[in-house]
Amino acid sequence: MNQNSTPPRHESAEDLSRRLGLKFNDILLLNRALTHRSYLNEHPDALEDNERLEFLGDAVLDFMVGAWLYNQYPEMSEGDLTRMRSALVHTEKLADFARAIGLGNAMRLGRGEAQNGGNQRDALLCDTFEALIGALYLDGGMETVRGFIEPFLEEAADDLLINQKIDDPKSLFQEWAQAKLFCTPKYVTRNVSGPDHCREFEVEVIVNGESYGCGKGASKQAAAKSAAQDALNRLGIAGNARENLGKGF
Repeated sequence: MNQNSTPPRHESAEDLSRRLGLKFNDILLLNRALTHRSYLNEHPDALEDNERLEFLGDAVLDFMVGAWLYNQYPEMSEGDLTRMRSALVHTEKLADFARAIGLGNAMRLGRGEAQNGGNQRDALLCDTFEALIGALYLDGGMETVRGFIEPFLEEAADDLLINQKIDDPKSLFQEWAQAKLFCTPKYVTRNVSGPDHCREFEVEVIVNGESYGCGKGASKQAAAKSAAQDALNRLGIAGNARENLGKGF
């Protein structure tokens, strides 16, 4: 697959599959993976948006990345494997994968979403990439997905390890909460504002019924990450939560 080929300004599902070397038995699956709900609202002839495929792709990615890490790093601890998987399937990372293959150029968006740069937003790029994974799984099974995703994982995992990027705030705060409070944090969405093309989510992180932090972001995941960072800041352990697990608070 030539991931570095330059895509046209806009391309069809057929053109995308040809450029990336993805042979779909059912091209309608790929077409659906590229279809955002805003497009469906404006085109009654479009049968389905990509949200169900996104749901499936998310689950497939979690398993596939977990299995790949397990086999690739036999000496890595369970905790580090979990943090690596979280970093590899994070919104920003999947959006990076989508940009690497020019996926935004093939996304089918409503006029308003397109005019507001929806095909460049991390949240939509991530969702579409997950939908693509779901479509690949339905069309060709796990081996097809593995062949597509492993080159991304190899490069991204090396970068994460070399540059020590695997400690995201949610993982750090969860470790602290489980070590100190014997409880797993819960992330509650308190508010959603703004139009479809520019949503803002407000999320609160709760442990044992007590609020530890709040955050905002363009997606629930981004807002939850911000809330976890706020919790670490309030506790005074931001950036070194793991080192502080053995200290009293």
